Amino acid sequence: MCLSIPSQVVEIHEDEQAVTVDTMGVKRKVSSHLMVDPLVLGDYVLIHIGFVMNKIDPEDALASLELYQEIVEKLEQEEQAS
Repeated sequence: MCLSIPSQVVEIHEDEQAVTVDTMGVKRKVSSHLMVDPLVLGDYVLIHIGFVMNKIDPEDALASLELYQEIVEKLEQEEQAS
């Protein structure tokens, strides 16, 4: 099973057909070769094995990120308790 966390485009590298994305504070460069529609700064995308697979609605992305943050916080609390 693959879990894809919404990532926000923060930099575009047109000469490389790549973008830099921010995934919950972690930035990395990924390929945009598979995208038909152009990406713009601020777009939310889903990534699989280093490739942008599709854009997603900003509201859906933010709702997912909130849920992921809750999961991270819960796991951290459980880790501290043990």
